[in-house]
Amino acid sequence: MKKISRYICFSMLMLLLLNGCGFNNGGNNSSSQDIFQHKGSVIGDNSAVINIIGQLQRNQEFEELSLETKEKPYGMSLTYGNIDSNITEKEYKEMAIYNATFLFALIDNAEWITFNFDDKYKIDRSQLQDWYDEDLNKFTNEEELETFVQKTIDENKINQLFTKS
Repeated sequence: MKKISRYICFSMLMLLLLNGCGFNNGGNNSSSQDIFQHKGSVIGDNSAVINIIGQLQRNQEFEELSLETKEKPYGMSLTYGNIDSNITEKEYKEMAIYNATFLFALIDNAEWITFNFDDKYKIDRSQLQDWYDEDLNKFTNEEELETFVQKTIDENKINQLFTKS
């Protein structure tokens, strides 16, 4: 009984925390909070990382975050669930690129990100920056970065980026 009570308390606490961190139901960056207020964050700042994820695509399907901070290179694994079964592999890849771009632009010491959907996709910072031929740290606002990502995404180019893990 004590374990069940702790589980319920923990679950309620997580729901309150996630609700207070700017998660919205739109699945896009419609939050009134400026995501670039987190620029310069580090991977060990759980609150900043959660706030950023809460403003990215498909944030309503985000389930779990695992930060790897014990040894370099630092990274994170994001798990998503309850995603529409009609979503294509191309759409998963586009979402991973979009979300990784924002995470790398905002979190200084993140070097890799694994996205766990139905499949796993791993993106390294250097790999993504080479793919873009741009330093993601140069971006200073959401609109500029959003425009950059949208003009760069191309189906043939997307397939060159990914290494399934």
